[in-house]
Amino acid sequence: MTTASTDRHPGVTITRTFDAPRELVFAVWTDPKHMARWFGPRDFTNPVCELDVRPGGAILIHMRGPDGGIYPMKGAFQEVVPPERLVFTAAAFASEDGAFLLEDTTTVTFTEFDGKTELTMHAVVTKATPEAGGALAGMEQGWNETLDKLADYLARA
Repeated sequence: MTTASTDRHPGVTITRTFDAPRELVFAVWTDPKHMARWFGPRDFTNPVCELDVRPGGAILIHMRGPDGGIYPMKGAFQEVVPPERLVFTAAAFASEDGAFLLEDTTTVTFTEFDGKTELTMHAVVTKATPEAGGALAGMEQGWNETLDKLADYLARA
């Protein structure tokens, strides 16, 4: 696992190996019924998870935090290459009616070897407000917890 940063905004790169075939790992990233069950940090749920998986297609996820607050994420797919690669933008908001916090571009690659999948997730923050400090500070931890939940979900699949 590595963390990258720029002078203005941080980025995160994480590589994980999952004991599941690439097609399955890709499917749980692109099927909203699956993604709703694992996406987001520990103790977060997703009462809304809508994915239009095609270039230009919309992403809308409402993550519910352990505090009961709703944290919307809105974005769009830039690139979809089944089962190899996803590129999407995502904007995070402070609450359901809250202000914009940050936007990032995330690239996820899926490489299969010996029936397992190596997933590399690279997120680069492209815009951030001064109020985004907490979200930026927790970005790496949030993605690691998200991928932990993905591993648990795949183990049950």
